Amino acid sequence: MKDIERHSRSAARIASVQALYQMDASDIGVERAILEFSQYWMTGRKEALDEEGTAPLDLHHADREFFAILVRGVVEVQNRIDPYLERQLAKGWTLKRLDTTVRAILRAGLYELIRLPDTPVKVVLDEYINIAHAFFHEDEPKFINGVLDAAAKEARHDEMVV
Repeated sequence: MKDIERHSRSAARIASVQALYQMDASDIGVERAILEFSQYWMTGRKEALDEEGTAPLDLHHADREFFAILVRGVVEVQNRIDPYLERQLAKGWTLKRLDTTVRAILRAGLYELIRLPDTPVKVVLDEYINIAHAFFHEDEPKFINGVLDAAAKEARHDEMVV
């Protein structure tokens, strides 16, 4: 895969996590979230820049088609992803107790592992762990890594065998 394509997919993954976060936090629908991100955050427009004049996230190079596939896909299979996530939590914990960003990262990563087998497991794990590190500096990246690694072993056992 070319570096430009890899970068545009990485940006799409970050955008999908942001859109899933926005949907969860504000109860907007999937199509509205995709439209808002496509028309605003992914344009590189001046209005999307922060006070220093830089984009808070470099999303204008994001693969828009891949972004939409991820966001729509997560919503489509969320009723299968969420029970899996619930089983990974400590006794007494619920999915709602997780940070909204953690939920978004896990849902997107799980979707990609389950439904997009053309992307190698190592790439999926690396990408979403990097996203986790962009948002968190404590235990969250370790938790996300553990959940996604366990999911990869279930969903893509053959690929995980060395």
